[in-house]
Amino acid sequence: MNTKSHYILSGARVVDPSQGIDRIMDIGVANGIIVDPAEITNPEIIDLAGKVVAPGFIDVHVHLRQPGNTGAETIATGTRAAAAGGFTGVVAMPNTHPCCDSAGTIELIKRDSQRHARVRVYTCGCLSKNMEGKEMAPIGSLKNAGVVALSDDGRCIQDHNLMRHVVAYAKSFGLPIMDHCEDESLKGDGVMHEGKWSVLLGMQGIPGAAEEIIVQRNIILANTIDWKIHIQHISTRESVDMIRRARARGIQVTAEATPHHISLTDECIKRFDTNYKMNPPLRTEDDRQGVIEGLRDGTITIIATDHAPHTYTQKETEFDIAPFGIIGLETAIPVCLTELYHTGILTLSELVAKFTTGPAELLGLEVGTLKNGAHADITIIDPDLEFVYDVSQSYSKSRNTPFNGMKFKGRAIGTVVNGNFVFGEKKA
Repeated sequence: MNTKSHYILSGARVVDPSQGIDRIMDIGVANGIIVDPAEITNPEIIDLAGKVVAPGFIDVHVHLRQPGNTGAETIATGTRAAAAGGFTGVVAMPNTHPCCDSAGTIELIKRDSQRHARVRVYTCGCLSKNMEGKEMAPIGSLKNAGVVALSDDGRCIQDHNLMRHVVAYAKSFGLPIMDHCEDESLKGDGVMHEGKWSVLLGMQGIPGAAEEIIVQRNIILANTIDWKIHIQHISTRESVDMIRRARARGIQVTAEATPHHISLTDECIKRFDTNYKMNPPLRTEDDRQGVIEGLRDGTITIIATDHAPHTYTQKETEFDIAPFGIIGLETAIPVCLTELYHTGILTLSELVAKFTTGPAELLGLEVGTLKNGAHADITIIDPDLEFVYDVSQSYSKSRNTPFNGMKFKGRAIGTVVNGNFVFGEKKA
């Protein structure tokens, strides 16, 4: 148990992209703030030789399910899983019950987070009332209630004129848009990627064009209105190419990739395991490589989990009727270290940036840094620790993951929020 409020994390490899730091050094913490170690008198020394110390990781795409679906997850269990996964903050998606289209619901989530959350919970408001895509949500009151972004996550406004007005209003209040890009008419009743494997398995497919049409729509709107539109869980090569071209023109569009789209493909569906069912669906190997190329060249600036817990009963059914989504908070760092860092695709600094400076820039928050004076939100990683993931040990309330039993190299071993260990050996 950490009984001191003043301590030094000693001997670790400190990786902080916000300052261009990647070297062995000490980090001082005093009363929840990062300080020069030389300023601390009689500190506790925490030896982290051989480990990596990074700014606290932020997951910009998390479903905590509270209020409304606490059988699958709660703020308490979801943020415990986040802490165990190395995240010091999460952006809670608004598709709760009731959804986050009113200041009252936002205040309820903030109150429950203050009581039960292990990590920082940033609230996201809806784009449209009741997430129906018919009428704009009260963006001004949501801003006053403290939301950091707007999204109809899981749904996509199909009315382009409404979306144009929403983006314009969001700009006036300084709130970035986070959009689940999907043309509903093209998606239809699809349950997996439309291609070779959907044909072989006899399942209805979701074409890549369902995503790509809306990605292009959002690029046009971001350019027209000159405001931030963030593409959630990008999944096709063509979508990545469009984002690359738009960013080269200076358009304010960003994108995130998920660990499952980085590491898995639609061929996995041949197992008929509903834990491989997510939306957007797992796509082809060429699409997977396109996403990885986007991460490598900086087109994709954020990695986010789209942590989507469902109960065993919900997922243990026929593939066609099972809900989309998987949990991901505790597997994100292991998957990304294994697939991106240990393969040489990204440097450690480049990978850390996807969880720190990328989210900070999108949200306009002073997070993702170990600068002196910053809040002591810290992620501690053992990049070489090999282990087999056992979902039965998860802190999440749900178990819907395709990664159970897989071997990984590297994981978070400690998480610090406001100077307090919320996960790891110093956990209170």
